[in-house]
Amino acid sequence: MKASDVGQMTADQLTDELLKLKKEQFNLRFQRATGQVENTARIRQVRRDIARIKTEQRAKSVAAAAK
Repeated sequence: MKASDVGQMTADQLTDELLKLKKEQFNLRFQRATGQVENTARIRQVRRDIARIKTEQRAKSVAAAAK
């Protein structure tokens, strides 16, 4: 997921995507603990995507408060 894609999402879409990524992160953590994870790089991608979404949510809330 690119930062430009995240920037074009609405607040509801960001919340939905964040929830989906949190679930995926949870599943990946369990897979890693049991040694079943296939794509170890995906853990890092998910973590960074979550950070991108949270950053965008914060930026939008600050912009709305400034108005």
